[in-house]
Amino acid sequence: MEQDRKLILEDGSEYIGKGFGAEGTRVCEIVFNTSMAGYQEIISDPSYTDQAVVMSYPLIGNYGITDEDFESRMISPSAFIVRDINDDPSNFRWAKTLPEMLTEAGVPGISGIDTRMLVRRIRDKGTMRCIITDASVSAGQGLREIEKTAVPHDAVKRCSCRKRWYSRTSNPLFNVVAIDCGMKTNIVRMLNANRCNVTVVPFDTGGEDILALHPDGLLISNGPGDPTDVPEVIKTLKELKGRLPMFGICLGHQLLALSYGAKTYKLKFGHRGGNHPVRDLKTGKIGITSQNHSYAVDEASLIGTGLEVSHINILDNTVEGIECIKNRAFSVQYHPESAPGPQDSGYLFSRFTKLMQEGRENAKAD
Repeated sequence: MEQDRKLILEDGSEYIGKGFGAEGTRVCEIVFNTSMAGYQEIISDPSYTDQAVVMSYPLIGNYGITDEDFESRMISPSAFIVRDINDDPSNFRWAKTLPEMLTEAGVPGISGIDTRMLVRRIRDKGTMRCIITDASVSAGQGLREIEKTAVPHDAVKRCSCRKRWYSRTSNPLFNVVAIDCGMKTNIVRMLNANRCNVTVVPFDTGGEDILALHPDGLLISNGPGDPTDVPEVIKTLKELKGRLPMFGICLGHQLLALSYGAKTYKLKFGHRGGNHPVRDLKTGKIGITSQNHSYAVDEASLIGTGLEVSHINILDNTVEGIECIKNRAFSVQYHPESAPGPQDSGYLFSRFTKLMQEGRENAKAD
């Protein structure tokens, strides 16, 4: 195997492998994902914008790319790093190979990397910046390029829709407005499956504009980056607090917490994969969840905000869910729409519809 592409980390370590996908150099943040399947959903999840994704599972690409399984219209990661890439899929549904998809999207990939060693380094030293470049580039040259490349803070703006769009369902019971911070398509599908018509609006849509759509509830979607980089959404949530039932997912969870006055912080290496156990503190049940985030809500900062912890991560005791019963608002750090899986957390969409029904009944009583 010709080794023609190199990965250089911010700590000076180097990894040489075989390039696939697009050509070119990328400077970005490196993260790892522990999922055994779902690489198509990962590369089309806007939450991975500006990140190089390392897959810990060794064989990637073996079932190809299918037209039905995209989570957005964009291929989001800056780079894709695997142990072994399969460009001869075994799947009757496949339409393209993973290398073909990345080439079309302009995303470089590297195979032949010792991903076990790479994941351990990220886990032990924490998430860091990196450069994906030609194998001839020295570590010193790569580090200088990393140093002079600015860290972007506009990821949500780049991922959000540009104008309002709609997804209607048969026999709807509720109308939901979804703030698009980089939303996965399966969130909309799950809302439709729960008899909700959905109006998706750009991230910078104001509170009064949302109320003018006469929604029964508000969903705040997942998305990339630091939640403090999105003051527009925080402002909107403050305006709408107590006026609508709210459901936040991933970045939406963090933004809901910030709008109540809580704080967030960056995790050492984040949570990414479909195998994270989370306990629901109300029922005591533990669900296996799909996650993708770098930031978490600071539990101590919730004191006095009106928010309470509803879910806890079993592995590291980080906050995985919050709620304000008075305002009919709740959020979770993980992905209850769970594309491609697991399916343990779909009940949260039913909980959202129940809150909207309560809100409607209370409005009639008033």
